[in-house]
Amino acid sequence: MSVPSLYLLVPLAPLLGAVLAGFFGKTLGKAGSHTVTILGVAVSLIASMVIAQDVFAGHSFNGTVYQWLTMGDSSVFEVGFLIDPLTVTMMLVVNFVSLMVHIYTIGYMHEDDGYQRFFSYISLFTFSMLMLVMANNFVQLFFGWEAVGLVSYLLIGFWYTRPTAIYANLKAFLVNRVGDLGFLLGIALIQAHFGSLDYATVFQQAPDFARDTIELCGGMPVSLITVICLLLFVGAMGKSAQMPLHVWLPDSMEGPTPISALIHAATMVTAGIFMVSRMSPLFELSPTARSTVLVIGACTALFMAFLGLIQNDIKRVVAYSTLSQLGYMTVALGASAYPVAIFHLGTHAFFKALLFLGAGSVIHAMHHEQDMRKMGGLRRYMPITYVTALIGSLALAGIPPFAGFFSKDAIIEAVRASHLPGSGFASFAVLSGVFVTAFYSFRMLFMTFHGKPRMDHHTREHLHESPLVITLPLIMLAIPSVIAGWIFIGPMVMGDYFGSSITLLPGTGALPEMREAWHGVGPFVVEGVQSLPFWLAVSGIALAAALYLKWTHIPAVIARESGAIYTLLDNKYYFDRFNEVFIAGGARCLGQGLWKLGDVKFIDGWIVNGSAQLVGALSTRLRRIQTGYIYHYAFAMIFGVFFLMSLWFIKA
Repeated sequence: MSVPSLYLLVPLAPLLGAVLAGFFGKTLGKAGSHTVTILGVAVSLIASMVIAQDVFAGHSFNGTVYQWLTMGDSSVFEVGFLIDPLTVTMMLVVNFVSLMVHIYTIGYMHEDDGYQRFFSYISLFTFSMLMLVMANNFVQLFFGWEAVGLVSYLLIGFWYTRPTAIYANLKAFLVNRVGDLGFLLGIALIQAHFGSLDYATVFQQAPDFARDTIELCGGMPVSLITVICLLLFVGAMGKSAQMPLHVWLPDSMEGPTPISALIHAATMVTAGIFMVSRMSPLFELSPTARSTVLVIGACTALFMAFLGLIQNDIKRVVAYSTLSQLGYMTVALGASAYPVAIFHLGTHAFFKALLFLGAGSVIHAMHHEQDMRKMGGLRRYMPITYVTALIGSLALAGIPPFAGFFSKDAIIEAVRASHLPGSGFASFAVLSGVFVTAFYSFRMLFMTFHGKPRMDHHTREHLHESPLVITLPLIMLAIPSVIAGWIFIGPMVMGDYFGSSITLLPGTGALPEMREAWHGVGPFVVEGVQSLPFWLAVSGIALAAALYLKWTHIPAVIARESGAIYTLLDNKYYFDRFNEVFIAGGARCLGQGLWKLGDVKFIDGWIVNGSAQLVGALSTRLRRIQTGYIYHYAFAMIFGVFFLMSLWFIKA
């Protein structure tokens, strides 16, 4: 099979598995359903590896697969693929993590009634994400964008008998619609001004529109490129859960744990990071847009990390960690360090999927208990899960030689060298976030695996390590969580790994300066362990050990004495309350007002009932004419004749 023909195989293999498991799941049975879906993702991963070898040998592809709609001379909607280093990197990450999640699901969901349906959904999710990252035009990008949103809705609410799951998937769906509205408006502006939705055409014309303006409210001229970039970034804020559109992600923990790993590690939440990187030819032309991206990412990185400090649900700790790390990636995008953002996207995909699946292994062993206050001492019962969770926590905290150290330090260096407005705050945020991240990561590890067991007697008697089908994906994800940073920081960040797939204008980013100072992986590690971020991470781990291994009574005292600060964090900065009162409440008030005024008063009261009342009133008055007396009718006839004759005489 030729390499170009493999392009179609990459998305279609998971799609075929999804169709077979979804429509023929009862016939195939559980074993048949997971076999066809796992096989589909495995074939897609192997095909992606072959394509990657071809791309890094110097070949690329940008072409149409199918043209499905033409409007006029310029509006052409088509399915097309853009295969370049950025695309194949995402293909490999998505397929590898998805394959691990598929295998893990066999053990985690084996007793669930919706087993076949679940495999169909996660395979369909993989297909949607692959269509998104392989797109060469905005129409297909939007198709993949909406498809991952739809399937995530189905997956978050998979246990549809739980009211909390239904609330969570509706919340995720509605919040993402807010972001998608901005995304769609950005695409519409591109079509209106560029006359095309093809990436290559738009990127080629972009410098010609760099000085063009459009008038918004008040007739004030605003840069066209800036407006387009900001609207596109609103879409990224929804998918990649940036403040204030982050509120859906923690609640999405109501879905099964494999979904948490798939959605929150390498796929849906990273779609926004990938999209902004792909749109680098546009964002490089707008310092205003990049500065906005930088500040929003910094706020997300720092303030979401604080929320991880007080969570007791093991999955929610990892969820807020995901929010914070997405903020780090967004900060890198704002600093024009797109390769660094994709590098952290990749390393984060491995260790975050590892942490989510490790949390799922613990929950599975604890009979679906998720409260860390009811755990403790699990390392003696679950040694493999413990070691892999330790590796994931060290990578998340940014301790060398684990993968997170390399990508996080590269982000900090890129932001430090940036001169954009807001870069000072961003530098403070990512540095502070290092300490907070290390603290809550090891707080989770110590509360779960160390100390005295705090579970009930029955649960403790039945504790044991998870089966191989669960621990094998943990081991496979732990390996890149250790070595990915060593292998990829040189070519991906300091080299020309991405080539022309990412655009960097001269003087807009810190990468040239970082590359000049690059002397290899060894010196980078040596310099890293002497720098402030490393010691902040070590301090965070030490503090977590002191509070949760030795002086275990102090955290409760701190929470009690913190007062308003703890209340603020416990209420998640009141974002949910604000949305419930002002957004949802305002919508309900508006709807109730429109119902009372528009429906009840105007339509029912004036139009429907009013017309009936008018007819009734007229009928009542006209009825008085119909008396039944002959002399009344004779008088009316004589009066009528007299009236007509008068008119005739007047005209004469």
